[in-house]
Amino acid sequence: MHASAHAPAPDRSQVTRRTFLAGAATVSAAAGLEGIFAARRAPAFAQGTKLHIVRWVDFIPEADVELKRQAPEASKALGAEVQFEFINANDLQPRITAAVQSGSGADIIQMLWNWPQLYQNALVDVSDVAEPIGKVQGGYYDVFTSTARVGGKWLAVPHGTGGNAVAYRRSWHNEIGAREFPKTWDEWREVGKKLKAKGKPVGQALGHSFGDPPTFAYPFLWDFGGAEVDQSGKKVVINSKATLESVKFLQAFWKDACDEGGAAWDDTNNNRAFHAGEISSTLNGASIYIVAKRQKDKIKDDKGEPLWQDIDHAPLPAGPAGSYLLFLNQSHALMKYSKNPKLAKDLLRWLHKPENYGKWFTTQEGYSVGAAKKWENDPMWGKLDEPLKMFRTAARNTRLFGYAGPSTAKATEGFTKYVITDMYAKAVQGMKAEDAVKWAEGELKKIYEG
Repeated sequence: MHASAHAPAPDRSQVTRRTFLAGAATVSAAAGLEGIFAARRAPAFAQGTKLHIVRWVDFIPEADVELKRQAPEASKALGAEVQFEFINANDLQPRITAAVQSGSGADIIQMLWNWPQLYQNALVDVSDVAEPIGKVQGGYYDVFTSTARVGGKWLAVPHGTGGNAVAYRRSWHNEIGAREFPKTWDEWREVGKKLKAKGKPVGQALGHSFGDPPTFAYPFLWDFGGAEVDQSGKKVVINSKATLESVKFLQAFWKDACDEGGAAWDDTNNNRAFHAGEISSTLNGASIYIVAKRQKDKIKDDKGEPLWQDIDHAPLPAGPAGSYLLFLNQSHALMKYSKNPKLAKDLLRWLHKPENYGKWFTTQEGYSVGAAKKWENDPMWGKLDEPLKMFRTAARNTRLFGYAGPSTAKATEGFTKYVITDMYAKAVQGMKAEDAVKWAEGELKKIYEG
């Protein structure tokens, strides 16, 4: 999912000589040198106000370049210094926890999944920002109602939804007679078996990483009819015949078709393995394709041709109970400790103005399909390559963890502790299927019934 695990240094706006002089000019001459030195120490914005926003290092590097470009524009519009900081996505939760515990940190922090449920006591109600944006932009996707809304209030402003699909090597599948991507898990097992025999296995991440491992594990559970809890969201029902069948199937699929090292992979490993020509397919966002195309002179196939030309996308196959998706939604939350809540809300409004958001959105090329349905009709989709067009309306079909119950803070805790991902990872690494399911049941009971 991730193109690079290294966070670039944050873009810190510098006070230029011109802005210093403008600031210094406001200091009364009677204040003498002391007043001028004080003005020099303070940023050249109203009352020295800074707004600090923390986000992940985007999987599409150009998106961060665009936000850095927008920072001075936003600073000018708001009369406050806007500072973006980009950190590795897996470091977001530790950063949020530390900020909440110390009561200090960035004014706005990016939230993934339904983290607003988890940190609700530390977040400002931003309904006055989120509601109007949703209204004028065609309504938010349903997934945001259960993630960014808590108790009828918006505790974060929806920002984007990262779709996923199986990226696969078209020519390698053609070579074994698979003219289109398998529609069912049984078919994929047979195709994967043939590819693995040729040294071209399926690559699936099952490590502790927020993106590719869980976006595989949860839909896989649902495809076989398994669920964490019942509709009340209180009774743990993971230990079922359906779940057990899914675990046994994955054990066989893993052995027959997969690169078995994937149990330890995070969101960067499968991208690298795919680009290196080590795997035939992997579940991912659009970033594998987009990065391969943007770095076409560097990322080549075994014949020395640009790799992107051989990449296609397909949805995850269906199981006995159907075909389901889990897409990564993200939003921006305003922290209660912020000393500038009004300005922070103004920044969120500014970022979502179509002329500003649209510039960020087009850098994504379908990796993030936006938060509101208006963006499905953006002219960008008409210019995209065919393999990327499948992402346009895909966010309408996503479920969320905690199914079949509501996606509560407890569902987030189960997700954050990787219970479902680890159930499968333990099983493919040798634990008996029954024991892996019992282990997951025990962990979920501690969360839901403890």
